[in-house]
Amino acid sequence: MAVVRVELAQRAYDVVIEPGALDRLGDYVRAAAAHARCALFSDAAVSRLWGGRACASLEAAGFRVTRAELPPGESHKTLATVQRLYDALLEAQLERRSPVIALGGGVTGDTAGFAAATYLRGVPLVQCPTTLLAMVDSSVGGKVGVNVPQGKNLIGAFHQPVRVVIDPLVLRTLPARELRCGLAECIKHAVIRDPELFEFIARELAALQALEPAALVELIRRNVAIKAAVVMEDETETGVRAHLNFGHTFAHAIEATAGFGAILHGEAVALGMIAACELGAALGHCPADLPARVRELVARAGLPVRAKLPPDSALEAAMAHDKKIAAGRIRFVLPARLGSVQIREGAPAAAVSAAWSTIRA
Repeated sequence: MAVVRVELAQRAYDVVIEPGALDRLGDYVRAAAAHARCALFSDAAVSRLWGGRACASLEAAGFRVTRAELPPGESHKTLATVQRLYDALLEAQLERRSPVIALGGGVTGDTAGFAAATYLRGVPLVQCPTTLLAMVDSSVGGKVGVNVPQGKNLIGAFHQPVRVVIDPLVLRTLPARELRCGLAECIKHAVIRDPELFEFIARELAALQALEPAALVELIRRNVAIKAAVVMEDETETGVRAHLNFGHTFAHAIEATAGFGAILHGEAVALGMIAACELGAALGHCPADLPARVRELVARAGLPVRAKLPPDSALEAAMAHDKKIAAGRIRFVLPARLGSVQIREGAPAAAVSAAWSTIRA
């Protein structure tokens, strides 16, 4: 078991990482947001696997539980889905102190989190992630939101959870492709902040892929600690929190042009990291061997290193809608060395095109 404390200016919360934590979910929620009623949101697949145990734990802790299911997949991370969650909350007459529990992956956490952020101008949110990607990234830090046709996460808010409850044992039912997507975010954290984590992943990759609990707890703890440290420095992404977008400027363009869900977010991040490293090396920002090192670990993790991409013009148009644009210029997060990144506003079109070519199948 491990606990990471997220200390912010006006609030603080714990991230609990514990094998078997799902059966103690009710106790963890009640300790953070005691009220008679709560809402439990998950997609149909997660609800079938884990919803019953989560609901039983909440009821054993004294909650009256309102349950609702989200349609699965990134394509349903929309305002229409949020309206369905509003309907469930309003029908149950949940109050401002009634917690919302998001049980699922990043899509559920973002969508249910946005509903919690805006229902009655904000109700307590508990994140209970069931994918590695959500455990190490989206469940921590308070960024919630939905997609629109123009781009990913363009409608959203900052709404910190009151607690995050992570049970690594639920990963046993996670499809292998989804597990690999989570490893992409772990590699991202290593490149931006922690060379030792990069070596840990490379050394323990077999144990991690075999879902050994001790290795998973350590992996998740290290990654949550990195995410928490960045969030504590910069809660609303005005400075260093933008470093967490390493690879994402390319990744979001890949997702938008492929159609949300065709290429999974972690797969797009893996490709985006390679492109960002190639761009950084071409512009002299990082050692020339770094792109190959990142590409090798990404490949060993079973993630794509190349993909069929549309023409550069379509990718550039998608980049133009990126929410990280400042003064009309695309902001790239580029590596300086393993464990350190920097922000660059704008880059020569030819260099960006060359970076795309390094990941184009």
